[in-house]
Amino acid sequence: MNNKIRSCGILLHPTSLPGRQGIGTLGDEARVFVDFLEKSGIGLWQILPIGPVGFGNSPYAARSAFAGNEMLIDLDQLVVEGLLDLTDVFRPLMFPSASVDFPAVEAFKRPMLKKAAERFLQMDNPGEQRSFEDFCQKNADWLDDYCLYMALCDHYQDSRWYSMWESGLRERQPAAMEKWTVSQANGIRIWKVLQYLFSKQWKALKAYANAHQVRLVGDIPIFVAYDSVDAWSNRRYLKIDAQGRSTALSGVPPDAFSRTGQLWGNPVYDWEALRKDGFSWWVRRMEVAFQLTDMVRIDHFRGFDAYWEVPAGETTAQNGVWVSAPGPALFDTLYKRLGKLPVFAEDLGVITDSVESLRDTNGFPGMKVAQFAFDLKAPGVLDAYNRYLPHNYDYNCVAYSGTHDNNTTQGWYDSLDDAHKDIVRRYLACSDHEVVWHLVRAVMASHARYAIFPMQDFLHIGSSGRMNTPGTCGEPNWCWRMERGALNDGLADSIRSMAALFGRLAQVTGLD
Repeated sequence: MNNKIRSCGILLHPTSLPGRQGIGTLGDEARVFVDFLEKSGIGLWQILPIGPVGFGNSPYAARSAFAGNEMLIDLDQLVVEGLLDLTDVFRPLMFPSASVDFPAVEAFKRPMLKKAAERFLQMDNPGEQRSFEDFCQKNADWLDDYCLYMALCDHYQDSRWYSMWESGLRERQPAAMEKWTVSQANGIRIWKVLQYLFSKQWKALKAYANAHQVRLVGDIPIFVAYDSVDAWSNRRYLKIDAQGRSTALSGVPPDAFSRTGQLWGNPVYDWEALRKDGFSWWVRRMEVAFQLTDMVRIDHFRGFDAYWEVPAGETTAQNGVWVSAPGPALFDTLYKRLGKLPVFAEDLGVITDSVESLRDTNGFPGMKVAQFAFDLKAPGVLDAYNRYLPHNYDYNCVAYSGTHDNNTTQGWYDSLDDAHKDIVRRYLACSDHEVVWHLVRAVMASHARYAIFPMQDFLHIGSSGRMNTPGTCGEPNWCWRMERGALNDGLADSIRSMAALFGRLAQVTGLD
């Protein structure tokens, strides 16, 4: 009997959901999407990191590795709870429907959220207040620093603690920390309430999804942002000196796509310091991630084996070196502390034998992206052994048509030259206008345990729907939104029929 269960999913970040608030939220539209997944027979909803974003709005450069993005809080639910008035929310709002205008959204929502938090603190509801205090106590290890950090960001109107804040705060001198904790007490309390409200809404959404046979797949970047509370408060685990100066930065070496490599600018870990502390920071990070989601994709997995370290002061990544990381010891500790680790490993790019060994020893599925598959050995000749071609996928992998860092499949196909378009059509046995659906079908039909597709591919959206272009910053990255009304029963039936053909229905697979 074949007991190899297979599943399928959709990749859609909550910010991309439709709605009146200018950005997707954790409210009714998120539940409408869960209902659509259930109708479609899809059991996985993959998201991007859900931390509060900083400059550039990238979820991979969040201001905290633990906090939730307050802009995802649904204002309508706050009205129901009596924390906002109907007149606050139900008034003419002029936001674009197909993209997120992040500055406009923040200008609108920040005052509303502050008002709701202040009203919450004045509520005469002992039970709710006890729940809030319990939340604060259970999460004090990260919440206290985060809320002070955000209050200070408001005060300085800048999150670059390492260059813009006074030296006492930059160096976390006890007297300065105490003074500012007292002076910013009201702001700290407001930020704590917002994290509590986010947690309540997120837990309710996760419970709703799980009750409808949908598992949430989270995503965590391997590194933290320099302008983040993690770098400010946990520099003992990073290559950052006492004055807040980063001594080494992350990146990737020069390759065929970039002769100078990529200088990401994140501070890198002091793995020896982490090891001496029993990897406690990583244990807590993964513990929180598994509380928020059912499975977790780890970005840049190869960095747990070795990462590219560039000396501070360099303007490119050319002069970096490979530095070994204690991946085996880390994951052994995580298994002992947390038990089963439902993890996907982002292992794209040039991967060494030792990275594959780290992935396979732990049983983590790696990733396959079908858009990477169509290299030509010679004019008109496909490399039939390309590991990204769907017929070559092994079972323990996560197969994608494309990811958030790729063009949409329609946009990708439109950008190909005639020779590559011809090989794609011949491989998929279809015409031009059928390429997207047939590529999805090929990934669905593969042996891969998980098959996940960006929502844009099911909607046949071209390059206008691209979520991110690596190496660029700012709009239109991270801005795409799904139009209201895009989901319908006809699309759900089409997806369900395909998922049923290849044994990927959530109702059949269950929550494996």
